[in-house]
Amino acid sequence: MQHVCTECGTISARWLGRCPGCGAWGTLLAESTEPARGADPTRARPLLRLVDVTTEEVARIPTGVPELDRVLGGGLVPASLVLVGGEPGVGKSTLLLSALGAISQTRRALLVTGEESAAQVSLRAARLGGCDAVEILAETELEAVCATLERERPDVCVIDSVQTLWSSEVGSAPGSVNQVREAASRLLRVAKESGVATFLVGHVTKDGSVAGPRVLEHLVDCVLQFEGDRYNAHRVLRAVKNRFGSTNELGVFEMTGEGLVGVPDASAVFGKSEVGEIGAAVVCALEGTRPILVEIQALVAPTDLAMPRRVATGVDPKRLAMIVAVLARHAGLPLGAADVFVNVAGGLRIDEPGADLGIALAIASAARNVPVRPDLAAFGEIGLTGRLRPAAQAPRRVDECRKLGRSAVLAPAGTEGAPLTADTLRRALGVGLAAAE
Repeated sequence: MQHVCTECGTISARWLGRCPGCGAWGTLLAESTEPARGADPTRARPLLRLVDVTTEEVARIPTGVPELDRVLGGGLVPASLVLVGGEPGVGKSTLLLSALGAISQTRRALLVTGEESAAQVSLRAARLGGCDAVEILAETELEAVCATLERERPDVCVIDSVQTLWSSEVGSAPGSVNQVREAASRLLRVAKESGVATFLVGHVTKDGSVAGPRVLEHLVDCVLQFEGDRYNAHRVLRAVKNRFGSTNELGVFEMTGEGLVGVPDASAVFGKSEVGEIGAAVVCALEGTRPILVEIQALVAPTDLAMPRRVATGVDPKRLAMIVAVLARHAGLPLGAADVFVNVAGGLRIDEPGADLGIALAIASAARNVPVRPDLAAFGEIGLTGRLRPAAQAPRRVDECRKLGRSAVLAPAGTEGAPLTADTLRRALGVGLAAAE
């Protein structure tokens, strides 16, 4: 008997009130285990050298959704297993049903639904259109699903969702870590042996990670995270893990009445700003090979607390605290008695250090109550000494800024093609704020 955490998959020999892995309370559930059997020496296999292994160049399967193909690395690899996670209502099922509809025009596409009935899926398909050729199976028994895949061998299959599958051979409730592990393992074997490219839809936990990440992430070939909420029209698709492509690519979608529509020019959506607005700056961030203009909003207000707050939405809070400290120490900005709030417009999340300069400009604009100079876009990394460091792929960022009419591009000194440069944060504030003109 062992106890497994339903949130993170940590295994404990005895029951504990609090999980030692993720710190969640009341998430350890008892599950039966079978004794391990010894290895059979008669089943040993001969070894091969890597030079003797023959490989074939396999063409990827286009999903019909360009933004999804971009994140996957150019399309869906045959016989691969892809995990798609996201909050309820973000649009996972809608996106994958649209992809199945496009794939079904030239290949066999199957949807295995365990959360909705076939009639409910049919209503969504009628709204999206183009899904008439998609085959559907309403089933939650794992053995029946695997047998169907081995018999029918569709080109692409979507399992919605993996937490609803259950096996009678596993002595635990559907959705438990053991059941999810067993389902993913069997589906992986079926996908590889039968050549079925499979999407697994996964629920997320309270902290936004896919349930049982230690169980699933090591098994699947690709992990996609669908970000956004039901109150925001735009969604972002990221690759957390990808054995067949980059994990830095980003896909942007907009939820419309006809379903999710890809946004090929994300800069035109997220980079909009009002001229003369206090506390707003446009930064050119890099997501994989894609430069995107994003508006950064900041608010600086006197605090009533002994410890001023540093609140970040879409930005790493630790990164924000560092930028605020550098502004106070090397730019002479008195922020020790003020609350600082920073938000990335549109619900995006920026992780790269090239956005530091834009964040600092927005905070300085709010603190000094002066706007950023018109048509300005900035990028650059801020060091702890107050010196600006070059950002990766600077020429591509400059070209993206000019394409959208941002004639004043502020970048670290030495950046090729940038009309405005500065070597320190203090000088960058003098150049970037309108008061300095």
